[in-house]
Amino acid sequence: MKVGVWFYGVGTALTGILDIVWREFDASHQPIKSLGKVPGQHILACIAGVWLVAAGLAILWRRSARVGAAASAIAYLIFAAFWLPRYYAGIHALGWRIDILIGISFGLAQQLMLVSPAAIIYASTALPDSRLQARAAIAARWMLGLPPVVFGLAHLVGLRVFASIVPHWMRFGYFWAALTGIAFTLAGSAICSGIKDVLAARLLALTLLLFEPLVEIPPIFIRLHNQGTWGAAVYNLAAIGACLIFAEFLASRIGRGRIDPAGNVAMSRPDPVVA
Repeated sequence: MKVGVWFYGVGTALTGILDIVWREFDASHQPIKSLGKVPGQHILACIAGVWLVAAGLAILWRRSARVGAAASAIAYLIFAAFWLPRYYAGIHALGWRIDILIGISFGLAQQLMLVSPAAIIYASTALPDSRLQARAAIAARWMLGLPPVVFGLAHLVGLRVFASIVPHWMRFGYFWAALTGIAFTLAGSAICSGIKDVLAARLLALTLLLFEPLVEIPPIFIRLHNQGTWGAAVYNLAAIGACLIFAEFLASRIGRGRIDPAGNVAMSRPDPVVA
């Protein structure tokens, strides 16, 4: 799980650094302006940045990992809460439109997805068969599984938008956008259902890893002074870590007892090796 922890910890710390450097919240991931005019936003952004840097670095060391995980979970839950007022504002301004609801849910899901690994890291210091670890596994499964389903639906509903961010040298942008949407939906469904969940989480991590050089990093060179482009690339690193942490946590339970989506503990056996 160490590789995933490093991705997640470094991604969290870098998110904090961006908040400190810009002295603003990243509007695409931390929409505090949805709460209205909040006084002292620049100060709050710096405080949140320091908090995230400290939390991300704390996760990287075992002795402080539990504190860092709790701090990260609190921060990402607050950022998720920033999205809730947008449901009212979006519906009030544009009506009950599926693309609006999915678009807002997309932002909410992004933050909830990063709470998942924090729950696992926090519980990893407990005994392997403790009730805390079982509850953390259940919460992590749904917080990591539902967001990819939302991402997939967003790709399919907003096909034109996502096709436009496919690299120009890759032909058939609509095809890749639709394929990615289907893949996200299937991966999330597998994680939620517990069917091939380890494989789904690892493939999801691989997909996001490919996104980093293909989709997330190139815009930085075009909009070097834009916090949103940096924030998207940094968020992706933390999301890769989330998938890897979840996958390795479940894989480590093979032979001891897997926790299904309903919270029942079932004995697991490795898949048979085909010669």
